[in-house]
Amino acid sequence: MLPARYRMTRSTDFGVTVRQGIRASQPDIVVHALHDDFVDDCEAGPKIGLVVSKSVGNAVQRHRVSRRLRHVAYRLVIDSETDLGPRDRVVIRALPGSRDAASSRLESELRSALKKARIQRQARP
Repeated sequence: MLPARYRMTRSTDFGVTVRQGIRASQPDIVVHALHDDFVDDCEAGPKIGLVVSKSVGNAVQRHRVSRRLRHVAYRLVIDSETDLGPRDRVVIRALPGSRDAASSRLESELRSALKKARIQRQARP
């Protein structure tokens, strides 16, 4: 389970991350990543938000996908290899294919998307 301090809850945070963040697509998810230099120190810690729309499936299927993505996101937060800094903001948007994807597949896609986003961020002027 993803602890509350790592959850993105405000709609403005979602909007800013999606609009200004770097987008990285995978077959089952789309990741928007933003490194926010203007975050207060009291809010330090990566923030992760989920978007699971009705196109993924019915309520039971959407909740199952949400639980899997929260679990995968938590593993990334506690893993030091992902380089998620305290000022990073990530929005994970589930695509319809995520309904049938295993947690291990979602995790590998999320890691790959974050790696792509990090490379694109470093390439920006």
